[in-house]
Amino acid sequence: MFDALQVKNDCVRWIRRFFEENGPDCNAVVGISGGKDSSIVAALCVEALGKDRVIGVLMPCGVQHDIDMAELLVSHLGIRHYTVNIKDAMDGLLSAMPLELSAQAKTNLPPRVRMATLYAVSQSCNGRVANTCNLSEDWVGYSTRYGDAAGDFSPCSNLTVQEMKEIGRLLGLPDVLVDKVPIDGLCGKTDEDNLGFTYAVLDRYIRTGEIDDDETKARIDRLHRLNQFKLQLMPAFKPE
Repeated sequence: MFDALQVKNDCVRWIRRFFEENGPDCNAVVGISGGKDSSIVAALCVEALGKDRVIGVLMPCGVQHDIDMAELLVSHLGIRHYTVNIKDAMDGLLSAMPLELSAQAKTNLPPRVRMATLYAVSQSCNGRVANTCNLSEDWVGYSTRYGDAAGDFSPCSNLTVQEMKEIGRLLGLPDVLVDKVPIDGLCGKTDEDNLGFTYAVLDRYIRTGEIDDDETKARIDRLHRLNQFKLQLMPAFKPE
């Protein structure tokens, strides 16, 4: 059984220890998308450090249809925040490229620009960048290497989507943020549309090994196998 209260409290203590060891006077810098993951990570950091030591960064690319959810989150938590529209940076990079980028490269460029933005804010505000990934997304590679998969500390990368929702409710977040349908903000589809299965099915398989559909199991196993490299340190040659 998942003890959400125990895990939430342990995670808060873990965040405090991280900052005690890696910057006792530093701030947590969190990219705020308006989705549940960034909302929950920001709320955990507020509980661990206090709202005065958490900085939210909203990073729309042009017009973001759900930016109101990100604004709701920073208002609810009462944290300092900045809005950086990355559209000009994106347009500049794309126009400067001497080759036609692949569709995948174009899809992954905004998360990488956003992570560069977070580190610029962090280094200017005595910060440490929070990674907002969860176990379910990481399991099937639903993150961008050196984009949203980067960060200095990761409170939730060992928690499934369902577990994070339980913690979000304990943190007192508005239901509209905890239950918001996850959308990557890149291609206009929901996460589950892109993956071809629900997070509930995936989470059950991760935690119990149980799954009802062999085709879905094969798809999850294949994605997990192909994306293992994202979760490992960069291979480095060691001379004899």
